[in-house]
Formats: sequence, C-alpha cells, structure tokens
Amino acid sequence: METEAEAAEYHSKDFEWEELRKEVESDPSLAYHLSPFEPSSSPFPPSFSPSSSSSSSPDSRAWSNFHTRHSTGKFFKERRYLLKEFPELVSCPDYSKVLEVGCGNGSTVLPILRRKENITVYACDCSSEALERAEENLEDASIVGISDCFRPFCCDFAITGFPKWLACDSCQEKFSKMLLPYHSGLSNCCIGGMDFITLIFTLSAVPLQRMPRALSECFSVLKRGGLLFFRDYGLYDMTMLRYEQEKRVGFREYMRSDGTRSYFFSLDSVKDLFLSAGFIKVPIYHFWNLWIWIVLGPGRKEGTTFTVNS
Repeated sequence: METEAEAAEYHSKDFEWEELRKEVESDPSLAYHLSPFEPSSSPFPPSFSPSSSSSSSPDSRAWSNFHTRHSTGKFFKERRYLLKEFPELVSCPDYSKVLEVGCGNGSTVLPILRRKENITVYACDCSSEALERAEENLEDASIVGISDCFRPFCCDFAITGFPKWLACDSCQEKFSKMLLPYHSGLSNCCIGGMDFITLIFTLSAVPLQRMPRALSECFSVLKRGGLLFFRDYGLYDMTMLRYEQEKRVGFREYMRSDGTRSYFFSLDSVKDLFLSAGFIKVPIYHFWNLWIWIVLGPGRKEGTTFTVNS
C-alpha cells in the first residue's frame, strides 16, 4: 500500500507562471533563450556521429545509443504519478487498448499494467534497444499474463507513421466519420484502433518540423471519443534554462551532446499543433511542465488538466 509520503512525491506543486516568466525574461544571462535563431548547416553536435549505414534517422540512432548506454534500466523510475494525474488509465473499461508512444524502457507502461488488469498496452519506440529494456523490466516485475497485455513494436512514427494493423485505412475513414464507437472491438483487417494514447516526454524529442505529422498519426489511430494523454517540457522549464547557448538547434529547441533533442512548448504552440491535427479545442491554463488531457469526438465531455512539476 502506498503511504501518504510516497503519494505526495508524485503530486505536482503549484507556482505562479507569470512570476516565472517575468523573472526569466528580465534576466540578461538568459536572453539567448529568447533571441531569434539562425540555423547552422547541421543541427548535430561535432561529438555526435550517426551511423551512415543505418536506415534509421539520426534522431532515432541518437536515442538507440542513449538506451544502449543506459542498458541497466536504472536510468528511469516508474512514472506512478501518471495514474494520479490521468486516473482514466485505471478506471477505464476492461479490454481497453492503450498505445504508449515512445515507451523507452517501460517507465510509463509498467505502472499502468501493475494497476489495471484486462487491458492491453501496445508500446512503440524508434529504438529496438529501448524495447528490449522495456521487455526486460516488465518481465522482472513478474506481472501475471504480461505476454498477453504488453505488445511492443518498433516504429519511428513521425517518419513512417503507425503500421496499418493498428488501424487500417478503412477503419481510419470510419473514425473520421464517427462510424466506429468508443471501445468498439476488433476489426477483420486490423485491431480496430486505440481507446487511449499516452505521449509522455516524446513529442519534444521529435524535430519540430515533424511534429504535425506525428500528432496527425496519433489522431488517425485513436477512436472517436478516445483520449490522448500528453506530458512534456514547458517553456522556461529548468531543463531549458540549463542549456548553454551552443546547444540551441532551433527556437526553443535544443540538442544534447549525444544527439538527443528537446523542444520546450508554449501554450500557443501546443494548442496550434493539436488543433491542426484535428483534436477538439479544450480550455487551456498556465503551466510549466505540461500535463494535458485532450478529448476527442462526441460522447466525451470537453476538459483538460494542466499542473506543474517542480
């Protein structure tokens, strides 16, 4: 049983966004974060050398190398706080289907499967090394029936899109016309789409120019009335402010020395990206580290949750 102290560890803490904004924007030492950006010939740092023989993108290779270096699986902790922020992942009907996009080593998948029986999580990542770590971590957790409820697959969704066995063209057309209800069963040609999608610290790792397609792909496999849960870096996050000027590879976009990148979202950028992909407009609140509950289609009450993480 989780103690009150343990539970508190996973709750977010409020703060005044406007105060933070004023503090950052008035600090001359942080001015380079706000200045216009002029791109160089290559966004990748000199220390990063993507394999020229690999068919994957340099960004994918960077994350594969990252997970190889952190192969012990101790780099991430279970994200148990997500179940407190997104309780629908626990209270959802039996036999719901969840797509975890950018699953990494399973730090999001594991707490979901610990708490919810009779649910299937389809987990994808652009790194086969990450998927191997996720499978190892879930096996170590000794979850009963793990082979039936955890379905990992390799996919660089922002480049190739999702495989058609998630939702075929015919089903996607029916989703768009609202002909397939929420929690409908399997189709004869695919698994019939997703009831829920989790996008946790994944979109920020996608190059900015690929984000519209990435979200359109998520929209295309999510059933009408389904939910997408999103958490990622917010503008003026401490992680952003710690980046040196030479790490900038775009406006609000940074790259680490290992070739992995992070983008830091504003409220407007989030709203524009999701609305352009077809998601329903929802109320927006100030935030630092984003928590978003975005609602799709009819049969669901519009709503959103933003909190902050200190």
